[in-house]
Amino acid sequence: MTEIYAIILFLFVLFLLLGTGVWVGLALMGVAWVGMELFTTRPVGDTMITTVWASSSSWTLTALPLFIWMGEILYRTRLSEDMFKGLSPWLARLPGGLVHTNIVACTVFAAVSGSSAATLTTVGKMSIPELRARKYPENMVIGTLAGAATLGLMIPPSLALIVYGVTVNESITKLFFAGVFPGLVLAGLFMAYVAIVSVTSKTWNPTVEKGMSFGEKLSNSRFLIPVFALITVVIGSMYAGLATATEAAAIGVIGALVLALVQGSLNWTSFRESLMGATRTSAMIALILAGAAFLKLSMGFTGLPRALADGIAAMELARFELLMMLLVFYIILGMFLDGISAIVLTMAIVEPMVREAGIDLIWFGIFVVVVVEMAQITPPIGFNLFVLQGMTDHEMGYITKAALPMFAIMVLMVFVLIWFPEIATWLPDNLRSGPS
Repeated sequence: MTEIYAIILFLFVLFLLLGTGVWVGLALMGVAWVGMELFTTRPVGDTMITTVWASSSSWTLTALPLFIWMGEILYRTRLSEDMFKGLSPWLARLPGGLVHTNIVACTVFAAVSGSSAATLTTVGKMSIPELRARKYPENMVIGTLAGAATLGLMIPPSLALIVYGVTVNESITKLFFAGVFPGLVLAGLFMAYVAIVSVTSKTWNPTVEKGMSFGEKLSNSRFLIPVFALITVVIGSMYAGLATATEAAAIGVIGALVLALVQGSLNWTSFRESLMGATRTSAMIALILAGAAFLKLSMGFTGLPRALADGIAAMELARFELLMMLLVFYIILGMFLDGISAIVLTMAIVEPMVREAGIDLIWFGIFVVVVVEMAQITPPIGFNLFVLQGMTDHEMGYITKAALPMFAIMVLMVFVLIWFPEIATWLPDNLRSGPS
């Protein structure tokens, strides 16, 4: 009975604080403070200080601001323009034409930014004018961009996977490599959808691109060399066992600075703006993680996570039934919280259930990221929808409708992961031993 009262109390205080506009991190701390005051006799202030310091001083967490800074630097370069020049000759002749550049460019940029918002903004400002000028269907331009930008949450270096790994104490490097194949499969599903629509739609009639010789295509591909070189150095150093995720992030920052310098886009203003942008984002995520760590401790004293895990275990749900329940749970939660907040807010309760069910936590990390990717394009709080609204001036309803097929494809991807778990587990299981 105590657990039921605790659940009601936690939810009431949480929604009260969030509803009044309190930052997510501070709202989590507020809920934890109330829980500690009512359910324990420990000194709350001392406990909070100790917990916040412990969560903030994690060595693994240092990869987070570095990868964010790398993405901020690249956002201010000509990378998006160069990617379009390099990709468009190869993709123009595919069924669906240059709409594929939305998906492929998002996939490539996700591999050097780790952020869905940065991926969307960078690729969108490049592709939307180009695709509109060529008369591609507006709903496909908007929809594919909204969906493909979520790949920034999965393809390494993924900020969501770093947060998940820190929260459940799993290897960041293994999580990164677990996200590689699922990210590519999801991108492939997006491209297959575009190809099918282009063949079956009667309104698909874009301007035909001028043909290029093979030599001209190769010549344009030189624009892709910098970004692929950076991806190879960052991801390759981890796969080869030469660097940890944090060390690879530092290498990535240096590489991004060199790339920006060579392109002539690095000056004191862009350097300061990238540093301040990374600082703001990192501070926001660190505050959320600190609040979640304090809430996890507070919940532990109430016995709530274990009680819920035992309750679900008593229901004797099969593994598939548990995953379906969590799928619906995260979809609903994602309507009101961003992906990272949803992960840190729920892991204190969900992790014991998953361990009890014998589910691999590396695989489950990819499962969770696919589901919280949906949160980026589900109203009313879908962040990608707001970004696209600002970029295109479309009504929210139009953007949501355009993104709906991408949402359905992500649901399909969840079932693909369940049916073929090796997509996420094979690479980390066969990862070359090296720094963790």
